[in-house]
Amino acid sequence: MDLHWDDLRIFLAVARHESLSGAGRVLKIDPATVGRRIGRLESVLGTPLFVKSPQGYALSAAGDRLLAHGEQVEQAMRAGIEALSGSGDRLQGQIRIGAPDGCASYLLPGVCAAITADHPDLDMQIVAQPRVVNLSRREADLAITVSPPSTGQLLVQKITDYRLHLVASDGYLRDQAPITGPQALRDHRFVGYIPDMIYDAELDYLSKLAVTRVALASNSVPVQLRMAEQGAGLCVAHDFTLPAHPGLHKVLPDQIGFTRSFYLVRHQGDRRSDRLNRLAGLLAQGVRDAVTRLEALT
Repeated sequence: MDLHWDDLRIFLAVARHESLSGAGRVLKIDPATVGRRIGRLESVLGTPLFVKSPQGYALSAAGDRLLAHGEQVEQAMRAGIEALSGSGDRLQGQIRIGAPDGCASYLLPGVCAAITADHPDLDMQIVAQPRVVNLSRREADLAITVSPPSTGQLLVQKITDYRLHLVASDGYLRDQAPITGPQALRDHRFVGYIPDMIYDAELDYLSKLAVTRVALASNSVPVQLRMAEQGAGLCVAHDFTLPAHPGLHKVLPDQIGFTRSFYLVRHQGDRRSDRLNRLAGLLAQGVRDAVTRLEALT
């Protein structure tokens, strides 16, 4: 059976992107060529690897079985390349990190800048997503999440807890009657997430406050905070974001608050990669330190 790594590389790309065009874009190969290569691989193996539908290319039962083995080969190839291209203590190459946009906007820029300052041959990419990043599709090498995933062959490491409080702008608070307790919140406007786009129950803060209407909503944390700065209403904000928004002030901080956690998630097979192990350690420590430093300023 004449099976090569390049065949598996193309197979993995189609499996992850569920289309010939998506795979071709990542591999920088014409989609027609991708299709021919998949057809040749299926011919060599004597079985269809994908089921084509209007929604794209879905793995067949045989393709699903091949996927795990293909990913093992991919991880072994990466480890081999890493071992041969090592440069002492310096990290190098490209790393993509997926994270919720609050973390991606307010924590990771400083953390990644510090890491690359110490490792100038390392290229770091931040994918800010209002949803969970799909590691199985290699949307990222590492992901930061607000809930530990319960499925998949993944390594999960808790990074740190962080705090959130209700906030509002000077202008909004000046125009309203004093907020003396949680019972007064029913008379106020709220800024928050678009309800049907809340992808993790840990982000559904307003339901805990019995808020039934969100007057201004966005799936982006920075957009929510900008709206709150304009006096649009009350908003739940991460404490680590507040130094960047000095016009927002905590409301009932001794009575209303939330504690959530960040987790670092990666492929289980990547535990053999010294490069990713070191980077995971630097990233986790950097996020921990950033949360501690920024929360101390509020």
